[in-house]
Amino acid sequence: MTQLIESLSEISGRYNALFVDLWGCVHNGVTAYPDAVAALQQYRTQTGGKVILVTNSPRPRAQVAEQLVQFSVPADAYDDIASSGDSARAAMFEGVVGNKVWHIGTPTEAPFFEPLKLLDNPAPIERVTLEAAEGIVCTGPEDPTADPSVYRPQFLLAKQKGLKLLCANPDIVVDRGDHREWCAGALAQLYTEMGGESLYFGKPHPPIYDLARRRLRKIADVADDSILCIGDGIHTDIQGGIGEGLDTLFITGGLAAEEFGSDPAKPDKARLDTWLSDQRLSPTAAISFLR
Repeated sequence: MTQLIESLSEISGRYNALFVDLWGCVHNGVTAYPDAVAALQQYRTQTGGKVILVTNSPRPRAQVAEQLVQFSVPADAYDDIASSGDSARAAMFEGVVGNKVWHIGTPTEAPFFEPLKLLDNPAPIERVTLEAAEGIVCTGPEDPTADPSVYRPQFLLAKQKGLKLLCANPDIVVDRGDHREWCAGALAQLYTEMGGESLYFGKPHPPIYDLARRRLRKIADVADDSILCIGDGIHTDIQGGIGEGLDTLFITGGLAAEEFGSDPAKPDKARLDTWLSDQRLSPTAAISFLR
């Protein structure tokens, strides 16, 4: 049975490291949640615990760090970052979808294609038209407010060509402030439903957890049973953590807040238990907001 808690400090003493989701947990895509920042700072300073931010952002680690400054998330709230973007970039430069790729995304996501120094012999990647492509790289829809179905004509051609789609962000939707936006995961889901093959490198899939563990090992030797995964995505953060054999803390006031009553700060325990049963997932604990 999932334990409903009021603050991270109730259980944080059991863990030497946290894998923490960003969007919907530490910030809302516009600004930081002060209580979440304070909770992470307290965890690091009072217990000496390590915090790895594990995000499905398609951005490289350095670009995520720059964005956190813009959102007023201070550097002393975390130790390192593992992004879906870095995990997917490594796969792209290993040539998993070919050398000539059709990119679906915005101009701000261009750093995804910058050379990756971690690999000894990265594959040369060239962005081309769909007609000339050997594969697809999706960092997100060009218009995050448009229904993903607008890509059906292009995906039909891509499927006929047998192209694989590399998804740099498995999230289906995120809330940017008060507005919900589509993510790369929605496009990858559509492509799969149409019969295409999509490759995932963020939560809940293993590659990003391997990256997070490697980032953690650089600063501390922490066993899996001392790691807690925190996030508001039941089928990304929580399913991924459970799949890795890690304990999980579900943020109820995020993407699924409406499922647990009219007040996001006070989730109804009975409704939470019923909903989690329907999802066939059982987080170690749940909390309204990270604090």
